[in-house]
Amino acid sequence: MKAQAEEVVRQALELDDNDRAEVASRLLDSLEQDGDEEALVATLERRAAELASGTVQAVPWDELRDRILRERRGA
Repeated sequence: MKAQAEEVVRQALELDDNDRAEVASRLLDSLEQDGDEEALVATLERRAAELASGTVQAVPWDELRDRILRERRGA
């Protein structure tokens, strides 16, 4: 990674959770291809239907984040 990119990452990691999420979202959005939008809409519609039907249940972000971090640490 170039020094400039390293500096951007360093600065981004100093942001609070909400600002880091916004930066990450905007960076990912900048990489998406036009064809991916249709697939994304289809996925979102399917997931919304699963939630509405009760097939799946939503998990609060804090709980999911903690679970992911524990799994990454091997706990």
